Amino acid sequence: MQRHERLEQDVKFALSEIILNEVKEPSVTGLISVTDVKITPDQKYAKVYVSVFGKQNKTKVIDALKKASGFIKLELGRRVRMRNMPELIFELDDSMEYGAYMDKVIQEVIKKDNENKK
Repeated sequence: MQRHERLEQDVKFALSEIILNEVKEPSVTGLISVTDVKITPDQKYAKVYVSVFGKQNKTKVIDALKKASGFIKLELGRRVRMRNMPELIFELDDSMEYGAYMDKVIQEVIKKDNENKK
């Protein structure tokens, strides 16, 4: 694994732990998962893709993470050695939710197809 990819994985792991255990924002509750981290080559920016499961308002969770980004960045600096500490950009990753939706649609089509065969 290349150094940059390893750094992205280390940051992803650290951010997962920080969000799960350290962030005390009331909106950041439930099952929240850091699905991916992409860091620019100059390490100035890190796009953090977050999946939010459950009934909570996903945009409120992302807004709360943006609000807590200073604290999260500070904690990240304590856990991961980097040349520059990147600016964190939180993005909602709804790919898992979309995948579940598509699975449901496919199952419904199969069910209708089986009913039509009878």
